[in-house]
Amino acid sequence: MKRFPVVLAISLLLAVASLGSLLLGRYPVSLDDMMNFTSWSFHGCPGGKEQEMGLLQNIFLDIRLPRIIGAVMVGSALSVSGTAFQSMFINPLVSPGLLGVLAGASFGAALGMVFFNSLLWVQILAFAFGCGAVSLSMVLARFNTGDRLLMLILGGIISGAFFTALLSIVKYLADPYNQLPAIVFWLMGGLSTLTNDLLIYLSLPILASMAALMTLTPYMNALSMGDEEARSLGVHVGLVRAVLISCATLMSALTVVMAGIIGWVGLVVPHIARMLIGPDNRILIPTSALIGALYLLLMDDLSRLVFTVEIPLGILTALCGIPFFVLVLKHARKGWG
Repeated sequence: MKRFPVVLAISLLLAVASLGSLLLGRYPVSLDDMMNFTSWSFHGCPGGKEQEMGLLQNIFLDIRLPRIIGAVMVGSALSVSGTAFQSMFINPLVSPGLLGVLAGASFGAALGMVFFNSLLWVQILAFAFGCGAVSLSMVLARFNTGDRLLMLILGGIISGAFFTALLSIVKYLADPYNQLPAIVFWLMGGLSTLTNDLLIYLSLPILASMAALMTLTPYMNALSMGDEEARSLGVHVGLVRAVLISCATLMSALTVVMAGIIGWVGLVVPHIARMLIGPDNRILIPTSALIGALYLLLMDDLSRLVFTVEIPLGILTALCGIPFFVLVLKHARKGWG
């Protein structure tokens, strides 16, 4: 019961932050404006205000709301993915990029920018190579005998290094005046290119993956005690781990398609959630999703409002995530002991 007030408080903060994000921006919008727009949307309004309401519709529905939903989806997906990996590998330093998904997605996106010059191809190749990098990690782990978790980690290191090298080659070949700046900017992350259509298409598989992970939380609790203990409880360790990796990888790859490379969220947020409510994945997973959504939403607000030029989201998550992580390290044993 002590956990419920914490989860409720985080949920209320997320709701307030979402409302505030609708009102905050370069174009000033008041709460009265939002109420008038809501009333107009359902009941219409007296003549003479159609132009004003059309402007508010563009601000709310076409610009700010997609960014809010996108920040919530990306933040929660990265946090849940990081929580799943940390529980599965029994390691507090694990993040969603452990198995090379971010390196592979970065290479795929850069490839699309250089050879296809199409946002659609950038997104397709980012997703494909992100999943391919994780597949390579798992194949490398199967070809080596020994501790399976250790082999997966080593496979991820090899896969990540391989695709990072390929990314360097693509950057070297890119046009230094147009393509290279676009690659560098995209790798820093952001939600400025997110559209309603893309949000709809990508949110469904992200939510489905989260739901799948929620159903697997009892098995995640067993895996967090070690493979032998999990097997003694009747858990099919190999199958459960493969499903967990698949769902977490799918979410991570789709966040890259949505927003580019955004680091530290999947590493820091699970620690914060674990400190607040403990290590039970049945409540830890949804709490991580809420905190991650709130965290990235606030970071996106800062990126839009601090300067006249939008700051790449990945820069802010790193600058704010590092001090958070230093503080969290003092209490890191709380959720693992």
